[in-house]
Amino acid sequence: MNDAANWWKGGVIYQIYPRSFMDSNNDGIGDLPGITEKLDYVAELGVDAIWISPFFTSPMRDFGYDIADYRNIEPMFGRLQDFEVLLRKAHGLGLKVIIDQVLSHSSDRHPWFQESRQSRTNARADWYVWADPKADGTPPNNWLSIFGGSAWSWDSRRRQYYLHNFLDSQPDLNFHNPAVRRAQLDNMEFWLQLGVDGFRLDVVNFYFHSRGLQDNPPFPEGATRTLSVARDNPYAYQRHVFDINQPENIAFLCELRALLERYPGSTSVGEISADDAPAVMARYTAGGDKLHMAYTFDLLSDTNDADYVRRVVRQLEDQIGDGWACWALGNHDVKRFPSRWGKHEDAQAYVPVALAMLLSLRGSVSLYQGEELGLPEAEVPYERIRDPYGLTFWPAYKGRDGCRTPMVWESSGGGFSAVEPWLPIDRQQLALAVDRQERDLDSTLQVVRRLLRWRKRQPALIGGDIALLEDTGDMLCWLRRCPAQQLLVALNMTGDTLRAPLPVKIENLLEGHGFNGRIERQQIVLEPYQALFAELAAD
Repeated sequence: MNDAANWWKGGVIYQIYPRSFMDSNNDGIGDLPGITEKLDYVAELGVDAIWISPFFTSPMRDFGYDIADYRNIEPMFGRLQDFEVLLRKAHGLGLKVIIDQVLSHSSDRHPWFQESRQSRTNARADWYVWADPKADGTPPNNWLSIFGGSAWSWDSRRRQYYLHNFLDSQPDLNFHNPAVRRAQLDNMEFWLQLGVDGFRLDVVNFYFHSRGLQDNPPFPEGATRTLSVARDNPYAYQRHVFDINQPENIAFLCELRALLERYPGSTSVGEISADDAPAVMARYTAGGDKLHMAYTFDLLSDTNDADYVRRVVRQLEDQIGDGWACWALGNHDVKRFPSRWGKHEDAQAYVPVALAMLLSLRGSVSLYQGEELGLPEAEVPYERIRDPYGLTFWPAYKGRDGCRTPMVWESSGGGFSAVEPWLPIDRQQLALAVDRQERDLDSTLQVVRRLLRWRKRQPALIGGDIALLEDTGDMLCWLRRCPAQQLLVALNMTGDTLRAPLPVKIENLLEGHGFNGRIERQQIVLEPYQALFAELAAD
């Protein structure tokens, strides 16, 4: 098993979206005291850490990913003292605490930007990315915002454009300026000194832009897209060569890692959205001097067949070397996986085996709140949509609100708040509420709890290497090996019974994980939505 400093390697991180986890003061919005109230539930799942999405001071144009003060708490979530209480309770329960850091851009309400936009000569004039217009007054290049339209907005004070990869209220910081890099590292150290155990780094490959501001080329016809944006978004029409993924980012990640090394046991996981995500993940996690982990989007797709999963794992393993992945099936930005991958499956049976697949990959794992309940995507009517991304691209893309609706604690009313919540609770989710699943030993919640606790006792699943077994059709098979244990993993994520030749000699079938795969006449036999875990025979 891992030593204390490397708790993150193979660990399971539970993502909490604070607006939607638990409302303690009945204003319809989740808050820090609400998270603290439910930490016993989280600890009982058997996870190692929580990741809390942004709770910093913000005008909430992008629901916290537009920060106006990196060292203070947005009042709707509570006070700094509330976070300190949360931190102490989490640590008392054995949970590490990871917080989001949105370093690449700030809110336009941040004092840094308010000063920067006043003139071209003030002390922070170069803290954001400013550029003159072309001779005809148009933006300096063809770069696009993920949220629609040009990535440049005009500012009449400076008579220049400023860069924003997201909303025009989220101006990009200029990481070519060493003062900006120092300021953001200082902001991170503030939270490390408070006692946090690490950071989830939002859009970690977006920090630097090309100084030359060259136009991005078009995306080649027929090329494979891995960038995590909808195909009907013009952003996907470009290959993002000059606006993101710049080589200067590597040196900054080394500075960031040096800071974390001064706080033993702290960790970092970077969100990477790129056309060549496995290659970027490898560069950003290699060598032990940059990111600890990289967060992959490849399993956040709509495709879930065995060939696709094998291809994703193979591509990453071929490139990542001594780097480390953090795998996920969902988060606050994508449709919930039971409605993506499991939409044509038996929902109750599908969720555990999909999570078993996730938990048996080489890497760490991120679970999004509600996945342990098997929550499907909520239906949010247009008049209740809050996500600016969804409002722009409706109806082809309905945005991210459907995965952000409140956690369902009670089957009667939801138990999230005593008042109407900021997003509506979908009634189809009430039957999956925590209180109902607590009473059912065969519920998805109870199965996932048993699976997580069982995994903690399997060193090969936590830190072993992985070898894919090919030619197994719809059955997923791989070997996980470490000095203490060698395992065969076989998974059936379909509604059909699957058989495959037993590829190795096994010592015994493991139990306690909740699945009933078996061996018959040197064949692996998996009923629908079942799995098999077996220890290999000694050579």
